[in-house]
Amino acid sequence: MKNVIYTQNAPNAVGPYSQAIENNGSLFISGQIPIDPATGKVVEGGITEQTEQVMKNIGAILEKAGYTFDDVVKSTCLLSDMDNFASMNQVYGKYYPNNPPARAAYGVVKLPLGVMVEIETIAMK
Repeated sequence: MKNVIYTQNAPNAVGPYSQAIENNGSLFISGQIPIDPATGKVVEGGITEQTEQVMKNIGAILEKAGYTFDDVVKSTCLLSDMDNFASMNQVYGKYYPNNPPARAAYGVVKLPLGVMVEIETIAMK
């Protein structure tokens, strides 16, 4: 059964989609961008600060749904500039110190609100 997941500790969707959907022990988290849910604005700083906020947003959604970063099986990372790949990896890796999930990373032309990074996540129990 499809269960819509929502938390005020992650930013509201900026379009017609849910923060996450859970179905039969699988959690599908929509692409998260570096919006601070407290202010509703993109965090200041560079790729390090933006990736940290994205991972915090993912963590808040995981927690609300009863999952952890250990349950993540796949991530897709979108970067506005592949020159930021190494810096994004440094932050991302802190959240997956052991047995990191499968992942793809792409350089894209443009991301919503002009951000540098967007990450979507799939977790399973």
